[in-house]
Amino acid sequence: MIQRIQTLYLLVVSALMAVVLFVPLAWFAGDGGEFRLHAFALRSLDGAAVQPTVYLGVLVAAACVLPFVTIFLFRRRLLQIRLCVVEAVLLVGAAVMEGIYYYLGCRVFSSLAFHMQGMRAAIALPVVCLVFVWLAARAIFRDEVLVRAADRIR
Repeated sequence: MIQRIQTLYLLVVSALMAVVLFVPLAWFAGDGGEFRLHAFALRSLDGAAVQPTVYLGVLVAAACVLPFVTIFLFRRRLLQIRLCVVEAVLLVGAAVMEGIYYYLGCRVFSSLAFHMQGMRAAIALPVVCLVFVWLAARAIFRDEVLVRAADRIR
């Protein structure tokens, strides 16, 4: 199980999405203070939630747990491939939701006289994870082809 390269790819995806859960994704500053966009809320510097972003948080949490579950289904390779496709859809959804919440945050703060905004590196991690999920699905498919070829020889 652990010696397969797709296991490492899926572990990387799970770890990177766990990072997205806990670090700030973007920041906004204006006359009212500084705010940070996290997976579950737009928070002020003192930690008070200003705007909930629960949908993004649930999407990121599901995208964090699914690859870890997929690792333990190593005997069912076709199901693993399907779960990799589901993971890719979750990652695309998370990237789109991050973009939407960043746009909405920019729009709210742009009406202030003084405003600044910026992205953190963690906002790009779902796109990086898409590459690793694709690599994992490709490796799982190669294993499946190899097993079918071995079954045909017997």
